[in-house]
Amino acid sequence: MTGRDNALWLQFWRDRRTDFHQIAVNSLLAQFWPSLNAAPGSRVFVPLCGKSLDMLWLVEQGHQVIGVELSEVAVKAFFKENRLRPVRRRLGKFTLWRSGRLSILCGDYFALSAAELGKIDTVYDRAALTALPEDIRGQYVSQLRRIVPETATILLLTAEDLELECVSDETDDVSDEIIALYGKDFVIELSHVQRIDEADSQAFAAGEAGLYKVYHLSCKTPNQT
Repeated sequence: MTGRDNALWLQFWRDRRTDFHQIAVNSLLAQFWPSLNAAPGSRVFVPLCGKSLDMLWLVEQGHQVIGVELSEVAVKAFFKENRLRPVRRRLGKFTLWRSGRLSILCGDYFALSAAELGKIDTVYDRAALTALPEDIRGQYVSQLRRIVPETATILLLTAEDLELECVSDETDDVSDEIIALYGKDFVIELSHVQRIDEADSQAFAAGEAGLYKVYHLSCKTPNQT
């Protein structure tokens, strides 16, 4: 996150205002991950990972997983709650927490370099993009392009607002924002659309209107630009 938002995010974790944290593995991850055909042992990057249980699921699929998270409170909680005993060491501006095939870099995503992150085969973004303020999402994507190789594919799960005036056909389209952010460099495939109130009982109870969408992004080849 940019400096403007870092303090707020850290305060959320200190105050345990973490309603956004899912207490189970995301069902859309389990459903759509196999379509990526990610090789066992490949490295998966999870930006703005919090203490997501999705990381453990990815490890169980045979992958090496590396997340990045600003809050040390979140990182400590992740390893404690999952009864893992990580080894810690400094890595540039980050603290690297590692247990087996799972690592988390504790520090600012926007300060991360490609050298610190290492080779990445796949990026798993579960609403990291859409959790950010709209005016810095472009910076988020630009940073991702800097630190992740062009050969990496992205599984992008978004939570998007459902405009009241939208007709049903329009909800099944790639959003204009996703096209603006990723369209220049990536081939965008929209794999799934689901109303939030159909997928999330808490959202239904709160009367929230929105859409979960699953995108598969791959870097354009020269003849696709």
